[in-house]
Amino acid sequence: MPNWLLPENIADVLPSEARKIEDLRRLMLDRFRTYGYELVMPPMLEYVESLLTGTGHDLDLRTFKLVDQLSGRTMGLRADITPQIARIDAHLLNRKGVTRLCYAGSVLFTRPRNLLATREPFQIGAEIFGHSGLEADLEIQELLLYCLELAGLKQIRIDLCHAGVLEALIGGVPAAEAVESQLFGALATKDVPQLEALTGDLPAPLRDALLALTTLYGEPADTLARARQALPDLPGVKAALDDLAYLAASSQSKDGPAVLSIDLADLRGYQYHSGVMFAAYVDGIPNAIARGGRYDKVGQAFGRDRPATGFSLDLRELAAISPVEARSNAILAPADDVPGLRAKIDSLRDAGEVVIRMLPGHDQDFEEFTGDRVLVEEDGQWVVTPR
Repeated sequence: MPNWLLPENIADVLPSEARKIEDLRRLMLDRFRTYGYELVMPPMLEYVESLLTGTGHDLDLRTFKLVDQLSGRTMGLRADITPQIARIDAHLLNRKGVTRLCYAGSVLFTRPRNLLATREPFQIGAEIFGHSGLEADLEIQELLLYCLELAGLKQIRIDLCHAGVLEALIGGVPAAEAVESQLFGALATKDVPQLEALTGDLPAPLRDALLALTTLYGEPADTLARARQALPDLPGVKAALDDLAYLAASSQSKDGPAVLSIDLADLRGYQYHSGVMFAAYVDGIPNAIARGGRYDKVGQAFGRDRPATGFSLDLRELAAISPVEARSNAILAPADDVPGLRAKIDSLRDAGEVVIRMLPGHDQDFEEFTGDRVLVEEDGQWVVTPR
């Protein structure tokens, strides 16, 4: 086997793609900062006891594990940065008030999410800690929409869901709790035959409610009205539907590019989340481009009961569908060491211009840069002119 081949679903990021990813990363981190989010940089690997605490079985399966040669303990290569951010908030910052944190970095999966997906996504996200009110959920969703707009995406759809609905339905029913993970898996894929098989021995009202969840999606007002009729009148169900109604009304009162919908069966990450959940969909890819929601339980696992909500997305996937142009115009300069040329080049670069010196004997053929201007000497002065 050639020694230059990479593992399956692992690939180099070449200049034009890397530039686009980096441009998006800078745009989004700058946007996060305008909202007051502080950038943190967690390590790529840490002990699995910390990395996987409170995250559910799926993340465990996606995480590469290895033995630390110094301590003999098992370490993991992160497959999600969010638990690390929760650890930082709980144990390193340990603030009493609201904390806003953001991050950007690579994660690694043991298996790709689908046949064409990378196993090394570049994850970027933002998290709010310390506020349990829906105002935090609204801010996070607003910030996500800004990020997708910065990437030039149109026809954005936000699907809202709530982990509290399923939690209220199966809570206190041992037979349902025993197959909880299979239930939310069948609901997430709307696999009605599988759901019917799983609920065959459950009480009829619960079985009917779980099957009804697969049909409760669409425009917010209509979906929530149907949900209140189809689902049991339980306090937890009512509270969850009220939360969704508030978020839908608040979001639709603002001008924006997103179409809002409700999908009460979209429970991907249910074991991870503890309240409002959402997914963003755009033209060009079949799966969600971003996911987020409440994950208060992760903070409990670190010994600090602290409300938390946030979102994350894969910048590599986003860059692949973003129409934003990453090519940059450049100024071509001679390689001669003549008076005034070096000072002129330095001043142009200090001003943010790309200046490429033409090395002797080489024609310039750029993939990423367009040499649309040149530095020429006129009357003893170096000036920029169209190429």
